[in-house]
Parts: sequence; structure tokens; C-alpha cells
Amino acid sequence: MKLTKLDLSNIMAIGHENDQLTLLIDRGETIEYLEIPAPVYAYQGLQFIDAIATDNIIEAAAEVERLEQSEPEDADIPMLPVRSGMASAIGYDLDRQTLQVAFRNGSVYQYSDVDIDTWEDFRKSASVGKVYNAKIKGIFPSRRVEH
Repeated sequence: MKLTKLDLSNIMAIGHENDQLTLLIDRGETIEYLEIPAPVYAYQGLQFIDAIATDNIIEAAAEVERLEQSEPEDADIPMLPVRSGMASAIGYDLDRQTLQVAFRNGSVYQYSDVDIDTWEDFRKSASVGKVYNAKIKGIFPSRRVEH
């Protein structure tokens, strides 16, 4: 294995949403906001590396344990058909707090850290599109899944 030296000291902050890794980079005179396509695993990996590099062993160990015990993110989530111009089906995994939405255009997205109350509001709504736009889209971390 070949090792490569890294200098990440200019990276001020990171985030992840809608399959985009967001970086805040100190360029000296300016601060650059950059979004690049990346799976959520890239974000989690950077958080893990930060925990190790800053000697936060407890946080790093907790992250390893969480990753080892978690189910694959693509594990099947039972779906319920819905009457909506936006979505054809929705589903929720309580253990992983993951909401899954199958859109009419064929794409399927999973939203993580979704609490049960939000799921219940979404599931029981007469307009899943309105609840989606008001309480889910842009609020919860998401990623596209292949089905």
C-alpha cells in the first residue's frame, strides 16, 4: 500500500446533504464554499478521521461500533403505496430512523435521522407532497439509492 501525505488544515467545516459533500475551505483572503458529489460514507469517513487525528478515541471507537452494528443502508424498507403526484410509495425503518421515498420519476431516496413523529405526519397526511416539502426536503440528510 502506498501512503500519501495529506494537508487538510485549510478545511474549516464539512457537511453532507442530497449526495453532496459540502466543504468550507480557508483560502487565505477568502473562504470558499464548495459542494462536490459524494456518498454519505465520504462525510462519515472524514468525521472518523477527524476523531482519530484529534485523539478523540472515545468518539472514534463509538463511530466504529456504530458502523459495525448498523445494517447496510440499502437494506430493504417495506414500502406503502401512496396517492400522490410526487411519490408512488413511502416506507420507514424505525430501528435506523430512515425514511424512504419512491418518486414518480423512478428515483428512490432515503432520509436519515427521521423521527417517528415526522414519519407519522408524512404517512397519515392527505398530501404527502406538502409534508415532504415542509418537513423533510432539505431538512434531513438524504441519499439516492438504487433499486
